[in-house]
Amino acid sequence: MPHTLNRSRELQQRAEKIFPGGVDSPVRAFRAVGGDPPFVVRAEGAYLYDADGNHYIDYFGSWGPMILGHAAPFVVEAIQQAAARSSSYGASTPAEADLAELVQAAVPSMQKMRFVSSGTEATMTAIRLARAFTGRKFFIKFEGCYHGHADALLVKAGSGVATFGIPGSAGVPEETVQHTLALPYNDIAAVEAAFAAHPDQIACILLEPVVGNMGTVLPQPGHLQALRKITAENGAVLIFDEVMTGFRVALGGAQQLYGITPDLTTLGKIIGGGLPVGAFGGRAEIMDLLAPLGPVYQAGTLSGNPLAMAAGIATLQHLHQHQQSLYPALEATSAAVVDGVAAAAQAVGVPLTTSRVGAMFTWFFTPNAVTDWDSAATSDTAAFGRFHRAMLQQGIWLPPSQYEAAFLSTAHGAKEVQATIAAAKIALQAVTAG
Repeated sequence: MPHTLNRSRELQQRAEKIFPGGVDSPVRAFRAVGGDPPFVVRAEGAYLYDADGNHYIDYFGSWGPMILGHAAPFVVEAIQQAAARSSSYGASTPAEADLAELVQAAVPSMQKMRFVSSGTEATMTAIRLARAFTGRKFFIKFEGCYHGHADALLVKAGSGVATFGIPGSAGVPEETVQHTLALPYNDIAAVEAAFAAHPDQIACILLEPVVGNMGTVLPQPGHLQALRKITAENGAVLIFDEVMTGFRVALGGAQQLYGITPDLTTLGKIIGGGLPVGAFGGRAEIMDLLAPLGPVYQAGTLSGNPLAMAAGIATLQHLHQHQQSLYPALEATSAAVVDGVAAAAQAVGVPLTTSRVGAMFTWFFTPNAVTDWDSAATSDTAAFGRFHRAMLQQGIWLPPSQYEAAFLSTAHGAKEVQATIAAAKIALQAVTAG
């Protein structure tokens, strides 16, 4: 059981004097679950270590990228070797194409691509490309899906926006979002109605093929296929935001898992091996609209950063080489922990709905099936908060929001699964106690 978090509390108080809310990203503040956020000083394998000497089994994995666990030796070595040659050049390097070829081998729909420094950059540029390619202004996103903090995307977004109950964001003019159409996820009729209402005006549909930013929500059977058909028939671009799902739900992401080929794909997280990176790519005829070949401008001083490229190459090489054993093992471990906690909840009468694909999952504190934002929002967030705090006290660190997906890594094994289920049996008592 963790020690008293005195040092972490002191660090939080110091941070609050410098950073708004004491954090550089809102969900880290634990406002949705209560309690003091531990301050991490190191991580290794499946574990996080805080400033008070506590260790925790990590179930958010830096929000997805740590699929191989923390500080995998060959990834660390690759970063160290790259850093010794300089942390940045501002010029092209062979490593950029080396990583791009590994990405393309797994995601062949990305005929051409470009690296950026974040998923937000990747997504906002993909929309810009789609608008240029089609000559149209409107685009469709889905309620509860978060695609970064670009102004036009902060409409009924998930992630921290959902966590804090913010419908959009202050500082975003109405004019900026007037061409954003936010529709219910898994609702094809709503998509068809939008195209009927805006004929020849919709540039693209942007979605997380498996949602991770209102908790894990899977596409209903036929949903992705229907979106592919609608966009093709209407001359619109289909964009898959695979920042979370890329290389995680399968080597080739959700598009491999579900057999759908989007026009454009955005990636992040895993392809940088834990360092800041993003990518977007797809059909060559669309990508060739980018400067210097075409009229769509996009640039980034640190795009293709050599440290991120090195970490990404080491990570993706490992995933390619071990995919036959690695992904089934992730699936088995994920199923064991998700089902084990669900069984513990059922035993004590706590309503729980599980949603999982590969090593990405959520325990929703609701008896209802979760297929969209409205059903996700029926979750008892107070119960989740009690569960989160109790699990943290037992040494299990879950995402600090009901509306964030959980992740595990290849470093998680039977020992961690057993410890998590045992902790959940204790933590669920806190849920029932109210």
